[in-house]
Amino acid sequence: MIILVLNFGSSSAKSQLIETSPELIASNSDRLLAKVTIDRMGTPYSVVNVEAPGKLPAHKKVKISKPIYKAEEAVQAILDAYMQYLGDELSSPESITGIGHRIVHGGERFTASTLMTPEVVDDIEDNIDLAPLHNPHNLRGYYAAKAKLPHAQHTAVFDTSFHSSMPKHAYIYGLPYLYYERYRIRRYGFHGTSHRYISYRYAQLHGKRRDDYKLITCHLGNGCSICAIDHGDSIDTSMGFTPVEGLLMGTRCGDVDPMAVMHVIWHEEFDAQALETFLNRMSGLYGVSGISSDMRILLEEESKGNDRAKLAIDMFCYRVRKYIGAYIAAMNGCDGILFGGGIGENSAPVRERILTGLTGLGVDLDPARNAGKVGIEACLTTDQSRIPSWVIPTNEELLIARDTLRCILGLPLP
Repeated sequence: MIILVLNFGSSSAKSQLIETSPELIASNSDRLLAKVTIDRMGTPYSVVNVEAPGKLPAHKKVKISKPIYKAEEAVQAILDAYMQYLGDELSSPESITGIGHRIVHGGERFTASTLMTPEVVDDIEDNIDLAPLHNPHNLRGYYAAKAKLPHAQHTAVFDTSFHSSMPKHAYIYGLPYLYYERYRIRRYGFHGTSHRYISYRYAQLHGKRRDDYKLITCHLGNGCSICAIDHGDSIDTSMGFTPVEGLLMGTRCGDVDPMAVMHVIWHEEFDAQALETFLNRMSGLYGVSGISSDMRILLEEESKGNDRAKLAIDMFCYRVRKYIGAYIAAMNGCDGILFGGGIGENSAPVRERILTGLTGLGVDLDPARNAGKVGIEACLTTDQSRIPSWVIPTNEELLIARDTLRCILGLPLP
């Protein structure tokens, strides 16, 4: 079955075309046919990027410049690109059986991926106030794809649903309870598709099931979160009511005393929009370093003696270690610490600084193993380490495609 995975943002659209089936899933041999992304949507300078393994040279990306203002135009540009470069494998858009949509927020209603019936779409609309920066754009992609591909079955795969297994004592905040009842203010968690994939893949590599383990998964990229997975269930995660809480991130502040934010508001006279920009776009690695949100640039600057770059990196690694220690306590033990995301998969120096601070908890890093592991599945610790650590490149699009297939066929979701 050919599945189109769509992820619409405010000014971008990401997609992948994946061939999958129950047999391909079992052998972990699902096939990526191509990727098409659109940048700078809503401007005359939009760019369509095409990657097609086997059709284009390795690491070769075709760039097509064309103005794209509407979601319907974006979906059409995506389909045109797939037809152009996959003509022998995609005879027509009707060959696409299912479309998996990344939906950021499912609220308390959605605890698993689901086919997008009219009732489901209405409920996603009702959750817009919980994710006003994401859900409206995700839904724009759905409506546009539904118009262009009415024959296909559409599935919603939620960032939040994996964390629906958190116990109440982990997701309720220490605020008056009526605000949970009135406004649904609680910890929801995000990056659920990534945490779910990483933990599933680790278990698969070891010939076991995810519910055989207590795992801590670290999704470290521009956005970062950590999840405690106790025998298959997410019992806690670092992101909260929004993706701002938790770790220090590229431009997000992570954990901060709310009264410190109030202090800044009083002095700077921020309105709501300025406050959102302050917490979401001007803080984190960028705000502390004053240089960049890119860990690669910060590591380079640190090597040149830049103290602020070093401080930002030290803060980043310290918070990851602190959360790992807390989640080992929360689960009363741990069978593995797993790294994914752009930084987690590719930055051996950051992984080393995180793991070398965990020797007292039973983590014995092997520097040689860690040093050469960039973007591949591999063990980072010695054979004697009581808690092994691995890098497992995440693949959220593949998980979305697999969930879409399972929803269409009525198969259980793992």
